Amino acid sequence: MVLKHHFLLYVLVVFTLFSCVPAKKYEELKAKQQACNEELAALKARSQELEEKNQGFTASEEQLKKQITQLQNDAEAQRMAMEQTSADYEAMKKKHQLLMDEIKNDKDKSATAKLMKQLQKAQEDLQNQEDALRALESSLLKKEETLKKLQADLEAREKRVKELEALINAKDEKLAAIKKKLKEALLGFENNGLTIEQKNGKVYVSLDESLLFASGSYTVGERGTDALKKLAKVLESTTDINVVVEGHTDNVPLKSKGDIEDNWDLSVKRSTSVVKIITKNSKTDPKRLTAAGRSEYLPIDTSNSVEGRQKNRRIEVILTPKLDELYELLGE
Repeated sequence: MVLKHHFLLYVLVVFTLFSCVPAKKYEELKAKQQACNEELAALKARSQELEEKNQGFTASEEQLKKQITQLQNDAEAQRMAMEQTSADYEAMKKKHQLLMDEIKNDKDKSATAKLMKQLQKAQEDLQNQEDALRALESSLLKKEETLKKLQADLEAREKRVKELEALINAKDEKLAAIKKKLKEALLGFENNGLTIEQKNGKVYVSLDESLLFASGSYTVGERGTDALKKLAKVLESTTDINVVVEGHTDNVPLKSKGDIEDNWDLSVKRSTSVVKIITKNSKTDPKRLTAAGRSEYLPIDTSNSVEGRQKNRRIEVILTPKLDELYELLGE
């Protein structure tokens, strides 16, 4: 009886230990998933901020060009007005001199008094013309200084735009080179459960579930492991590229089995399995890698057909160039 009691106690302890392990792993994976989701959200926010800054940068440049054009037109109109005022001033000076000569040569007092009044009026007009001319010269000088500043600002902005375009082109060329490397390395797998695509400034390597996993499993098969080893070697040689490994499932609810709770859980475990194979079979810096589960919420086929759901069950390896230089340039 005592022996039976000890045996039951032993079974209970063993059961408790084994049931705790999956729960602990599950909580760890959930925490990792949460961290990954937060990091992805931060990356998306930063990308949106970059796009908004770029749009604002372009709009600001267009506004600056309009201001320069308007200022150039104003300055030209003011130059013409100043030329006319200068001509009027010269004519007034000649008239003043003629009156002075007439007064000097005229001996008739009544005529002299009349000429003196005309001379006084001419002097007042001359002074007004001088004041107007000085005001125009001062205004024109300020406009020319403002115009120079705006033109210098525009040149600086155009230089930054060219630098930005050069950086973007360099990133695109780098991505194209990586895409070529991937195609060469994965030649036997492309279009056989694996596709490689360059879009939105990134390279996407999509691997079908059938290439990597058995249904409902997160253990990578032999053929899938072979493909991931070749992929890992390419990632190893591209040190300035960040990598996000996303697990995707279909929308069929997954019944809890073993240590897999649901589609969220399965997608996270699958992406984590892929990351582990990459780090195990290459010198790729783990800091460049992010494992993320997207569950059923980012399908590529929404038809809900058998074929559509099969397409949605996949792993996507997303290669993104580091944008530190672009962020620095836009932040200046």
